Amino acid sequence: MEKIIINKSYDDFSVSHEAFVRLRELGQQDALQEPDRGAYWAEAAGPREPSLNQCGKIIPRDDEKLIRVVEELREAVNGHAAQLKIVSIPDDVKWMIIKTDSGEQVSEAHRTWR
Repeated sequence: MEKIIINKSYDDFSVSHEAFVRLRELGQQDALQEPDRGAYWAEAAGPREPSLNQCGKIIPRDDEKLIRVVEELREAVNGHAAQLKIVSIPDDVKWMIIKTDSGEQVSEAHRTWR
C-alpha cells in the first residue's frame, strides 16, 4: 500500500515549523530549498503563530520523509489551520488529490475531456 498525506481541514495544506525543521534535518529537498522564516524568531515559532506555521506547501504528498514526520509528530505536524492525515491506497493506482469543502480527498486519476 502507498501512503499519501492529505489535509482534512478546509484551509490549505501546510506543516508546522517544528515539522518543517524535522524535514530539513532529514534532508528533504523541498524543505531545504524553502527559507526558514522561523529561524530568526524561534521564540515566536510556536504552534499558535500562523505566519511561521505554514511551511512545506510544495512537498510531494507521497514523500517518504513527510510521511515519516507525520507519523513521528502526530498532532504537532499540523500547520496553521491544517489537520493532516495519512491515507493508504493500493500501489498500482494513479492518484490525485482533490480539495472539497470539508478538506482533501485522494481520488483515482482518470481521463477528462472538456
